[in-house]
Amino acid sequence: MTRHLISSADLSREETIAILETAVSMHDLQRRDVKKVPTLRGRTVINLFFEDSTRTRSSFEIAGKWMSADTINLSGKGSSTSKGESLRDTARTIDAMSVDALVIRHQASGACHQVAQWVRASVINAGDGMHEHPTQALLDAYTLRTRLGELDGRHIVLVGDLTHSRVFRSNVITLKTLGARVTVVAPPTLMPSGIGTWSATDGFATGWDLDAVIDSDDPVDAVMMLRVQRERMSGGYFPTAREYTVGYGLTRERLERLVARNPEVLVMHPGPMNRGLEIAADAADAPQSVVLDQVSAGVAVRMAVLYHLLAGDESTRDDVERSVSA
Repeated sequence: MTRHLISSADLSREETIAILETAVSMHDLQRRDVKKVPTLRGRTVINLFFEDSTRTRSSFEIAGKWMSADTINLSGKGSSTSKGESLRDTARTIDAMSVDALVIRHQASGACHQVAQWVRASVINAGDGMHEHPTQALLDAYTLRTRLGELDGRHIVLVGDLTHSRVFRSNVITLKTLGARVTVVAPPTLMPSGIGTWSATDGFATGWDLDAVIDSDDPVDAVMMLRVQRERMSGGYFPTAREYTVGYGLTRERLERLVARNPEVLVMHPGPMNRGLEIAADAADAPQSVVLDQVSAGVAVRMAVLYHLLAGDESTRDDVERSVSA
């Protein structure tokens, strides 16, 4: 495995599966009374977040601490960047303290790639602008594999604000790497520029009509609703919230039609959810929903990522299992 995890494209199919299989052992740890193993004792992990986060930041902090790494959280507001220091100087200053890994969330697309050029530590992309969020895609894949088994041939549909979604970009790469068939659906105004060329190259389908996808002869195995990122929108991407829900929200009626086509369909959302906008409360809390499973998987998957980056490629899954059972 490479020294950094910047993009989902950094991982081959074999590397992706290795992380997901390691996460199975890590997930077992969450069921124990004492959730602590010495796997990364002596390692130092810095979580450097320039954007607000609940799930990602907390799960990376828990992941590091459960593996006995020294884990420190820093925010952009509490760092010298708020005094005018550049990202480069901030990253190099932290790196000079001989840390082992930098987990970075930043509002600028490509920021993590830049930091990786400046530091000796491993860099993990925890979301950079509208670029990518690879660990989210890994935990989504883990959740799907837990419920569906291997993803080869499975039909996964991503719906919503594709233009501003880093989750969408990473998920398409990871799901295709694992052999899934992917369809993405969005209003024309929220469909990224150039997606036609990308979809033709990477082999995923695009559409503007959610109802047509739901009622097609190709039943959906899982539908992932993406958050409408109003904080990133500078103009009117759709007339009203009500109109968006009518056209692209996962309403109770749409969920019933999905279940009628496939009783085993899964409902996903990377969070935070705008209930009543992209997903109805009935759908978010339905038996088909695995939203909380995704949250739980986040800790295990991020433990696995830290393990593979910091414990070395020579380590095997047997080593992990011995560590977890210690």
